[in-house]
Amino acid sequence: MLTAFARAFKTPDLRKKLLFTLGIIVVYRMGTHIPIPGVDYRSVQTCIDVAKGNQGLFGLVNMFSGGALLQITVFALGIMPYITASIILQLLTVVIPRLEALKKEGQTGTAKITQYTRYLTVALAILQGTGLVATARSGALFSGCPVATSIVPDQSIFTTITMVIVMTAGTAVVMWLGELITDRGIGNGMSILMFISIAATFPSALWAIKKQGSLAGGWIEFGTVILVGLVMVALVVFVEQAQRRIPVQYAKRMIGRRSYGGTSTYIPLKVNQAGVIPVIFASSLLYIPALIAQFAGGDSGWKTWIQQNLTKGDHPIYISMYFLLIVFFAFFYVAISFNPEEVADNMKKYGGFIPGIRAGRPTAEYLSYVLNRITWPGSLYLGLIALVPTMALVGFGASQNFPFGGTSILIIVGVGLETVKQIESQLQQRNYEGFLR
Repeated sequence: MLTAFARAFKTPDLRKKLLFTLGIIVVYRMGTHIPIPGVDYRSVQTCIDVAKGNQGLFGLVNMFSGGALLQITVFALGIMPYITASIILQLLTVVIPRLEALKKEGQTGTAKITQYTRYLTVALAILQGTGLVATARSGALFSGCPVATSIVPDQSIFTTITMVIVMTAGTAVVMWLGELITDRGIGNGMSILMFISIAATFPSALWAIKKQGSLAGGWIEFGTVILVGLVMVALVVFVEQAQRRIPVQYAKRMIGRRSYGGTSTYIPLKVNQAGVIPVIFASSLLYIPALIAQFAGGDSGWKTWIQQNLTKGDHPIYISMYFLLIVFFAFFYVAISFNPEEVADNMKKYGGFIPGIRAGRPTAEYLSYVLNRITWPGSLYLGLIALVPTMALVGFGASQNFPFGGTSILIIVGVGLETVKQIESQLQQRNYEGFLR
């Protein structure tokens, strides 16, 4: 990986792209520290100090925003509205025929879906910004902080609208910055911004573990966490690269005097075909009842049960439900993102077949059978990665959404591998000698 970056800096046009990407990252990080108008910055910092290590319901979203959510800055919502909008559009593509037809149109249809994603991102940003402002005004953003109700001193309608507009505009700017990295940088702009947001919480979280440690001034706990993190990263890299290659043979065809086909290739089916999306879905779904209970009045039985069992990351009921939801969403997402019948029809159209399997329906059944078998270990792996590091790190005093936890490891490794592949492919295009040798 380091070799690829070193070679990229030696190539003039790639060096410009890398420096441009670094400049966008600096702008993005600056925006995460600029407070929005109408917020008492001193009260926010006081509540953050009180709530350190116990960010509650908003910990995961705060991690995705690089710590900007709880500081109520211009980029408080971060990249989450865009991620949510992208996932919603991807799910609706299977349900709405119009979106499915656009997806099949190629670049023109993809551009139209991207435009819909932008509109939905702005709508979600307005909704989430309104919810964040209402939560901050009520004092529920920092439960247990003595000055939580004074975070927004002026609670007039004009101030509230201004705060929502500024956060929505901040989300639009983040979306624009990500697209700039995709177009003029090294690619994968949104993923890189998500990577930076998570990586930005590394130093403070690691130093908090060192300060809370008791063995050799906390350095033993610090070193152990680093070692566990490196082992988990190596495991995730190994599994993320694992795939089942299904051989495909294309029949030879004669068109005029020329012969076409007769080549062999394969269909790569990854063990973790769903990526990190099942973990995000499961986390979001478990946040809903806890969020409802937080805003519900009174002390009813269901509210007490939720607060006791579904708000603590180390509770057995929470762990069991989290694990089962991850497994369920892994199968659900794979089922809607990979269509064996469509793949089998395309293979049959171009004269391709799997050796020993008849074309058409038998090929679709075989692909479904293989996909279900490899999704089981993939879903169990996701559940274990999401839970085991978190539970181990809680013992060291880390928060539930520590960067070496399951969700962040999957995102960091996935984005890192994809970025290195992008750089290597661009290097290969510029240094390919072809038939000249």
